Amino acid sequence: MIVYNSTKSGFVSDVMTGRIESIVEEKFVKRLNRRVSASEKRSWANSMKDMCLVLQDDYSIHNDCGVAIEFTLPPTSKRIDFLISGVDENQQSSVIIIELKQWENCERTLLDAIVKTYIGGSVRETIHPSYQAHSYLTTLSDFNEVVYSGRVVLQSCAFLHNMVAEEHIRHSHYSTYFTKSPVFLKTEMRQLQQYISNSFVNGDNGKSIKLIENGRIKPSVALSKEISKILKGNKSFTLLDDQKLVFEKCLEQALSYSQQKNVVIVRGGPGTGKSVVAINILVALISQRKNAAYVSKNAAPREVYQDRLFGSMTKSRFKTLFLGSGKFIEVSDAKYDCLVVDEAHRLNEKSGLYSNLGDNQVKEIIDSAKTSIFFLDEDQKVALSDIGSFEEISGWAHHFGAQVLELDLQSQFRCSGSDLYMAWLDNTLGIRDTANQFLDKTDYDIEVMSNPEELHEKIKRLNEEKNSARLVAGYCYRWASKKDSLAWDIDFPEHGYRAKWNLASHGSTWIENPNSVTEVGCIHTCQGLEVDHIGVIIGKDMIFKDGEINTNYLARDRYDKTIRGSKKLVRQYGDQAIEQLDRIIRNTYRTLMTRGMKSCSVWCEDPELNIYFKRVIGK
Repeated sequence: MIVYNSTKSGFVSDVMTGRIESIVEEKFVKRLNRRVSASEKRSWANSMKDMCLVLQDDYSIHNDCGVAIEFTLPPTSKRIDFLISGVDENQQSSVIIIELKQWENCERTLLDAIVKTYIGGSVRETIHPSYQAHSYLTTLSDFNEVVYSGRVVLQSCAFLHNMVAEEHIRHSHYSTYFTKSPVFLKTEMRQLQQYISNSFVNGDNGKSIKLIENGRIKPSVALSKEISKILKGNKSFTLLDDQKLVFEKCLEQALSYSQQKNVVIVRGGPGTGKSVVAINILVALISQRKNAAYVSKNAAPREVYQDRLFGSMTKSRFKTLFLGSGKFIEVSDAKYDCLVVDEAHRLNEKSGLYSNLGDNQVKEIIDSAKTSIFFLDEDQKVALSDIGSFEEISGWAHHFGAQVLELDLQSQFRCSGSDLYMAWLDNTLGIRDTANQFLDKTDYDIEVMSNPEELHEKIKRLNEEKNSARLVAGYCYRWASKKDSLAWDIDFPEHGYRAKWNLASHGSTWIENPNSVTEVGCIHTCQGLEVDHIGVIIGKDMIFKDGEINTNYLARDRYDKTIRGSKKLVRQYGDQAIEQLDRIIRNTYRTLMTRGMKSCSVWCEDPELNIYFKRVIGK
């Protein structure tokens, strides 16, 4: 869908008469049915004036070249800033994708395709504009039939019309991307003009853009063949026991769609292979040229599974197959054949940084797909904002008149396959009464350490084997190093131990980066993932008192987003709210203590809790 389309001459006229912002805003509201923010309007005003200068001053760019603004990129909700079209020297329909940025400067990072710049009121990490532009080109090349059939030829570039210095934006670290999609700065308008004029020998009155807009959305043969090879020989994604059954049932639902929506709810505890099944379904559907995507709230599972699947291959090509749960605000009418939702218990009601966008993520996902598959473990809800539940999903399924299928994953493949450990953990943490009060260490290798230094050293030793041991903790400690790289976050001077939170240096792939073994991860970096060996620091939000485990939400760091608004909630609802917070804390440690395939080592900040854990593991 295109918000604004015209020709070069029409676009120049709209800008010169000062009407472009109001025209785009009017069409934006009408076509996307949402309000336009002040920042969006400023962006259009500023960026379009500079694009007008580029096009207006070069008469070799034909007046009947097509122009489009805010083109929604199927099968995603991403929007391309600017398109210009014409006919190339081979008499082919041709389109240039132009990513526009108002940045005045940026800094390079050590992360792939990531820069730092001032956006949204502070300096943040964000995608390099050349990567962004090229990823749009790649998506259209893989999913739009008009493009991959060769009827329209694509190019891409970025225009940073306020930036002068090229030191960081063109650093060799990003050369893979700006060689494919060149970046033009404020002082390089002439070069951008030349780039455009060299691409078109004639205009086309926007014909090429309209062809793309109306092109059928379906994975290309090349993409489906490449995807189908991905899992062959990859033992990490082999389906075992009931995983195979659930996979086949889900695939059957996704391929049998007629006119009625399908919703599949798959329940499974930690280590039952929910993510393995989800990835297999995604690959199988893409291999059969179905428009499908893997969805998760947290970025960590998406990034890690991309790495595990595609290795050193350019991930930009496959980025659109892995989407955040907030990407469906502007997607509707079953544009996807199937959405596979992992960690569905983490879905939120609202999307956006301030939870103020969209309607309901469950509703939006079901609305956006012919078949929706939700993988669910309600005992892994770890935030007040988590709304994913069987009742929530089935309720919205009935709202859309969908056929609902319930499935279960029961076989345990994590924690050395020990169902006894899972039962003991649920009983010990007070999540449910299983009568498994004591645990024989032969059921699963769990050890309670005497201090945090001893715990971390053990994890470092275990990591030497194959980079599959990590230390995590409850979010009870201030993330001071985020603003001050010299600061320590987790500090126990009485034990001679201090460490830093993760997240900044390794991004969402913390659980796989070898250097991250020196850091401490949190629930957001490891939920939905596993390692061979996990170490867990249990903070003061869980203590042993009066003969039982108690929780204290006030011990969580006040910046912990998982319990944002807790004090207000307690004032309004009293004990009911405290019970909810209690369950979140218990679920958090249950989740952390089930990340290890082979072992779990624990140290509790509360000495009494440490003693209690030693007692109940039969030591």
